[in-house]
Amino acid sequence: MTYSFPKVYPILDASILPAAGRGEFLRRLSDSLAEAGVTLLEYRNKTGADAEVLADAGILRIGLAAQKVKLILDDRVDLVEQMRFDGVHVDAGDVTPAEARRRLGPGSIVGTFGGGEALVEGILQAPVDYLSIGPVYSTRTKQTSKAPIGVEGVRRLRAKAGARPVLVAVGGVTLGTAAEVLAAGADVVAVAEALFRQPDPAAEFRRWAAELG
Repeated sequence: MTYSFPKVYPILDASILPAAGRGEFLRRLSDSLAEAGVTLLEYRNKTGADAEVLADAGILRIGLAAQKVKLILDDRVDLVEQMRFDGVHVDAGDVTPAEARRRLGPGSIVGTFGGGEALVEGILQAPVDYLSIGPVYSTRTKQTSKAPIGVEGVRRLRAKAGARPVLVAVGGVTLGTAAEVLAAGADVVAVAEALFRQPDPAAEFRRWAAELG
């Protein structure tokens, strides 16, 4: 698939959604993000049952897909088509990128983890649209044992990867550090806590989009 990635996109982790009024909260959030100009969003739910994932997905699809926002599901290749999402992000322990591509076809967005301290062996031959790299800085949103790689790690991975793959920098990136991460060789930054721990995530996204161009 040929897809033009934005400079920044949100990762919506289900852990930030409230237990009470979850559906209404998600509806308001979806509408506000679409109005703020979000064009790509990843939904991540590591612990929820299928029914919860599907319920959240339905609200996101109504609020965002109707506005031409591309939706990526974390991990769950088996639910992507049922949810009518646009793609999937798979990591170690999920199905392989090749299997995800086979199951979803050439028209879907497929991404995977590309590396931290070093590129994952053979990753440049994987049939994916993007490689996530990091964590760039410490992060509390996603549980990981990987050490932060910093800006120098981003620069090192870009040099090893060459110009072809889209590199998405993840993990602890803030508005204050995003520009230097992009300058070091990332094509995109994906952010979770930096947006969704703010009182108004949509307004914060506008700030990021205006700052990064």
